[in-house]
Amino acid sequence: MFKTAVMTLSVAMGLSLAYTARAATDVTYLLPAPPNSPAFAPWIIAKQQGYYSSQDLNVTFIAAKGGVDVAKQIGAGNAMIGGAIGDTPIVVRPNGIPVRNVAVLGAGGITMIATNAQENINSIKDLKGKTLTVMSYSDTTYYALLASLHKAGMTKADVNVQAAGPAGVWQLFSAAKASAMAGVPDWVTDSQEAGVNVRLIPQDQIFESMAQSIMASDDAIANHPDIIGGIVQATVRGMRDIINDPHAAALTFAKAVPAYAGKEEQLEKTFKLYVEHVYANQAVPGRIDPQRLDKVRRFYVSEGIVNKESRLEDLYTNQFIDTQATATE
Repeated sequence: MFKTAVMTLSVAMGLSLAYTARAATDVTYLLPAPPNSPAFAPWIIAKQQGYYSSQDLNVTFIAAKGGVDVAKQIGAGNAMIGGAIGDTPIVVRPNGIPVRNVAVLGAGGITMIATNAQENINSIKDLKGKTLTVMSYSDTTYYALLASLHKAGMTKADVNVQAAGPAGVWQLFSAAKASAMAGVPDWVTDSQEAGVNVRLIPQDQIFESMAQSIMASDDAIANHPDIIGGIVQATVRGMRDIINDPHAAALTFAKAVPAYAGKEEQLEKTFKLYVEHVYANQAVPGRIDPQRLDKVRRFYVSEGIVNKESRLEDLYTNQFIDTQATATE
């Protein structure tokens, strides 16, 4: 009887382990740039800390060519979920690309415009005739730059915008081959580490675009809500780790991305920029503010950056935040 019981228990455990292995769903998550960037720390930390696996998800990150490309790939069915900036559905939805935001990581905008202090550039208007770098012409930070120029009464014809890739965007700026760059906080600290005395254009002059978003296809939202909800909750948890303890988050990130071993101090500075400028003041972590999204939508249309206005309700859903956020408070 004892042998039979042991055999039965062994079989049961084997079946349980097999079930657990089968229960983990493989998910391809598209990022707008290589996943080793500190800009994607909430995602990297969520994976390193096992937050995705606790949702029975096996997540693989793949880099696309900017946020708009992420949206196109999701819309084409090549992936069900990915990352961009909250503005992205405003740009692509009028072109028939069926994606919407399912979370936004922060109440601030992620786009910063950094200048070399030696050039005495103090405003957007001072950029006239200057060379600026962006990651790509299909990344949403580029559209946020265009909107910032419009806000100052300028157009892209007033500046020389160069698409330089995720490394070149700050390297050209650091090498004094560009007077300014439009990008994310990690490129600011990269430039500072390279010896540039960085001066940021005041945030009130920058177009109030949105933070990084988690973006999913209409089909995935309707037919795979468990996967989308799991990704949202795990990633928001990664963002919370950064907000709660930037130093510990830097150690976790460096462990996940060995290229940053020994650079934890720089990472911590970068994370503090995110906490101060991007993640701060979001009442419910991850929740999309419809009023802000509407303001961004109307501005893009009024300035001709987007030719057609999508319905606001087609651009986002908070169903994965509103129904689950309180459970992790």
